[in-house]
Amino acid sequence: MTNFTWTAARRAALAAGFLALAACGSDRAGEPGASAVSSDNFIAAALAHPDRVAAEVEDDALRLPAEVLAFTGVEPGMTVFEMEAGHGYYTELFSHIVGADGGVVMQNPPAFDSFAGAAVKRRLAGNRLSNVRHARCNFDELTADDASVDIVTWFLGPHELYFMPAGVEDLGDETRSYAEIFRVLKPGGTFVVLDHAARPGAPKSTGGDTHRIDPAIIKELADEAGFEFIDESDILRNPDDNYDLGVFHPDVRRKTDRFLFKFRKPE
Repeated sequence: MTNFTWTAARRAALAAGFLALAACGSDRAGEPGASAVSSDNFIAAALAHPDRVAAEVEDDALRLPAEVLAFTGVEPGMTVFEMEAGHGYYTELFSHIVGADGGVVMQNPPAFDSFAGAAVKRRLAGNRLSNVRHARCNFDELTADDASVDIVTWFLGPHELYFMPAGVEDLGDETRSYAEIFRVLKPGGTFVVLDHAARPGAPKSTGGDTHRIDPAIIKELADEAGFEFIDESDILRNPDDNYDLGVFHPDVRRKTDRFLFKFRKPE
């Protein structure tokens, strides 16, 4: 198990390192012409980017994006397919990290338009994230070519396969969804999952009831699709969570027990 716990001192050191690079004439990381520096510096640069929304910067303390991004292994030049991107908190960061030589697919199901549509439009207005493509598709029909992406992420979303919004038949078949993730990844590419944990042995229906999922279900579906499980991180685990409560309940909201897994498509 990997534990990406970054201390405040390390965060400060990374930020200082980025500023030093900038002072030496380096282009801003994640933009055309950016110098080849360590992935830690690119992550620090993305987090320090002046275009980030203040409210999202404040969210960093709870979401631990530096640690999560380090776990994904994202680097400049990569292509990331971001499933269920929501309003685009991570889209923004991925965009700055992969830079002009990489790309990000920001995916949401059409049924999420009422929830995320306006925020997505604001995020992408004026071509401000020129390396991002917005994809409106269900989870079992991803709009990407075979073996075309380096990383697929699905943050706080796999449980949605068992959630049926009003007027929507489904958001995707579970088996076909995992097969689609496998299809679009390059051989050796990685699939990174982050979600709210349900009690071990909980049925899949908790995905729609409490918006949680038993981590074992994710491992089983990924294995059936052909993935190899390669790593996990406990940075967002919370053993004091009350698994009987929905994730939006005020007693647990934003402090649920969250698991973080990494899978690989075999070469």
